[in-house]
Amino acid sequence: MCGRYSLTTPVEALRRVFGFLEQPNLAPGYNLAPTQGVAALRLGADGERHFARLRWGLVPAWAKDLSIGARMINARAESVAEKPAFRSRRCLVLADGFYEWRKRETAPKQPYRVTREDGGPFGFAGLWESWTDKGSGETVETCTIVTTEANELLTPIHHRMPVILAPEDVAAWLDAAASPEAAQALLRPCPAAVLVAYPVSTRVNKVANDDPGVIEPLEEGAPEETPKAQGRLL
Repeated sequence: MCGRYSLTTPVEALRRVFGFLEQPNLAPGYNLAPTQGVAALRLGADGERHFARLRWGLVPAWAKDLSIGARMINARAESVAEKPAFRSRRCLVLADGFYEWRKRETAPKQPYRVTREDGGPFGFAGLWESWTDKGSGETVETCTIVTTEANELLTPIHHRMPVILAPEDVAAWLDAAASPEAAQALLRPCPAAVLVAYPVSTRVNKVANDDPGVIEPLEEGAPEETPKAQGRLL
């Protein structure tokens, strides 16, 4: 499951890491949520990487309206190959952190923010689609984030996690000519050693709270004691 994430890395740093041509005006997003516009990377007909703004929540071309997108924010890696978009419309959803919630016995779920250990940006494996409103003729491009089973770090928090592609796998994922089998092989859990997870305020539960405060670690002793796990669960 991936229902909320962040992208606060400056555009120039994103361009250096991912190599897209555009220079978008991209405001930091501390608490990005479904149905919002999100930053993505796609391979163009010219063979170059291009920045795109996509609506989070996949809307198939046959859908009557956009509402179905709210129910299609994630796609399971185990069954994603069955989707037509998997064969050609693959994208990279840009992020530098994501949130998961751990159940507690007597309190609301404790949110955690998960980032790379080096603090750098990364990309979720994604699929995108183009939908056209038959009434107005308006075209909307939408996306979904592929998820897989959790690694050792995330298991104490949640049983699923987004597919974070290794830098060396990005080109193969974006390549429409890559076979479904080759693309499927990339959909695996990110190594736990690459990531860290730390508790954050329950303010992140509200989409309206989109500010630097939601990514700040909770003060020591504030959250309930966390079970031990491999990796860096802080």
